[in-house]
Amino acid sequence: MVNEETIGFHKGALSTLSKEREELVRMIGIVEQLMQMHLKALQELGVDLVKDAEGVKKEGLDGKVKKK
Repeated sequence: MVNEETIGFHKGALSTLSKEREELVRMIGIVEQLMQMHLKALQELGVDLVKDAEGVKKEGLDGKVKKK
């Protein structure tokens, strides 16, 4: 009986985790869509994201983070 309970426990855990994973994938899809919308809007406004990214690489975080 103990073995059957252990098997049931693990099957239940896998079922729950599978549903959680599906929800996470759905959320990632939504976040990706939102990011793409913002990227497109910035491009339409003439913002050069590649140039901005290169600037951050060169400057590092020193110029971006305020020190107290």
